[in-house]
Amino acid sequence: MNPSGHSSADRPELAPLWQAAHRRLSTGRPVSRLRVGPLTPEGRSALADLLGLDRLPDAHVSVDLARLDTALLEICGRDVRAVVADIVGPLGDRAAEREAEQASRAGLWAWLDSHPTVTAQPALAAWTAQLRRTGLIAGSVARTREILEQALRALAALPAQGEPLPVFATAVLSDSHALDDGTRLSTLVLRALAALHETPPPESASDRRELWGRAGIADDALSTTVLTAGLTPSGAGPVAHALTAYSAAGHAAHLTLAQLRAPGDLRFPAQDTHITENPSIIALALSRFGPACPPLVCTSGWPNSAVMLLLRQLAAAGCPLRYHGDFDGEGLRIAAHILAKTPARPWRMTTADYTTAHRAGTPGPAPGRITEAPWDSDLAGALGEAGAAVVEEQVAEVLLADLAGHVRR
Repeated sequence: MNPSGHSSADRPELAPLWQAAHRRLSTGRPVSRLRVGPLTPEGRSALADLLGLDRLPDAHVSVDLARLDTALLEICGRDVRAVVADIVGPLGDRAAEREAEQASRAGLWAWLDSHPTVTAQPALAAWTAQLRRTGLIAGSVARTREILEQALRALAALPAQGEPLPVFATAVLSDSHALDDGTRLSTLVLRALAALHETPPPESASDRRELWGRAGIADDALSTTVLTAGLTPSGAGPVAHALTAYSAAGHAAHLTLAQLRAPGDLRFPAQDTHITENPSIIALALSRFGPACPPLVCTSGWPNSAVMLLLRQLAAAGCPLRYHGDFDGEGLRIAAHILAKTPARPWRMTTADYTTAHRAGTPGPAPGRITEAPWDSDLAGALGEAGAAVVEEQVAEVLLADLAGHVRR
């Protein structure tokens, strides 16, 4: 081989050798031999010259890395890694890069699983699990996290108060088109809402409109109502007058979203307010207490935008809120939603409450799919083990006994 130094190694006919070395050494794994080929006749001669071989190698040859190192050190005082880096380019470490990428992805999913919006509503775990299975949404961890942060920001702001989708998107995401139909972000949020409500992912425009409606987007301000009893606000506005009159007569009242948006002079006293999932509890309370019925609000299942707006108004007035619902899978999800979106606290919704009611009553229906109850880590397990729901009507007497301590004097 030409002893003039490094230039003797940088010969065109040896390019397959250096390319092979670059590929193998960039894996980040131990390398002892290099598989090279096909070599041209000139390349075979150059390799024999480089390694000091007494015969020409085959067109496809396995080169011992230690021998190549020795040869290069004698010729130019540099090892294989240095020579390859000079001729081909810097060596990589794909193993380390893969490990770093895996760690970065694991960090992304850990961040998502522990995000307050997700932990507050365990039903969203089905959404995060699906995202993990699908993988990165936008090609990189950084971009995927950016999009997920936007989705979580939208979910944290839902349910909306009946505004159109572009208005909501502008207020929350500073982009009126951010949640337009067909966008990646819109699909993400809708899939989260489907997991929250335990419905299949929306496939049609009507499915998507229904899910947005459940989340308080563009609700009909007249047909969207909340059932109440015992509310006695002060103020000269029409809603205050109507509520006080109905309560004084021992009647329930339906408030529309439109009325709550523009109630006039309406001032709620800061008094304990109990929330139920089922209208039957309000009916029983009115029958028991009549005009003395304490303040009650009914979600009638999943709360619509009128329910949420009223609860926020009550909370802003300093009213302590207490929520009770059915002990079944859906009931736990509704309760988690209410507790996550308002300052409400659980009312008779502990594991002990469920166990007592379950043992005392007739076996209820199957509870359906059960998700965790953030306010009581043992409740979901107890419900699953018993395999039976306890609906609010089964514990009505217990609830009414509690309400008796809050009757209006």
